[in-house]
Amino acid sequence: MIQRIQSIYLLIATAISGGLIFVFDLWNNLKVAVFALDLFTRESLLLKVIPVLFLLSAMVSFLSIFLFKNRKLQFVVGRLVILINLFLLGLLIYVSLTLPGEISISEKGIGMFLPILVILLIVLANKAIKKDEDLVKSVDRLR
Repeated sequence: MIQRIQSIYLLIATAISGGLIFVFDLWNNLKVAVFALDLFTRESLLLKVIPVLFLLSAMVSFLSIFLFKNRKLQFVVGRLVILINLFLLGLLIYVSLTLPGEISISEKGIGMFLPILVILLIVLANKAIKKDEDLVKSVDRLR
């Protein structure tokens, strides 16, 4: 059901992970903004994984919206999205610390913090899913 609060959280997480990567840059190298989709053109496989993980996180969290009939599976898929974003965050931190040409000043963009926002929203969605599951269990006990 789309009107539940966890569906709203999952939809916002999808929009952040799949949409805001086009808006916010990951870092600036010599006044050139580097966006997530620009990393597909790089030669390093490690850099090509970053946009794939952003898009995978967006797809899985979007598909999780439609698992409202199976709350346990929806909860597990939410945990999977959290793991994807934790891995993505670790990868972004590693890449930002090992950027080539760090002698010249490079600025980290707000796109580096998008996985943190997605993790926060998925945790809130999982909390609401757990609350719904507990409510259904309490009603089943009364029958």
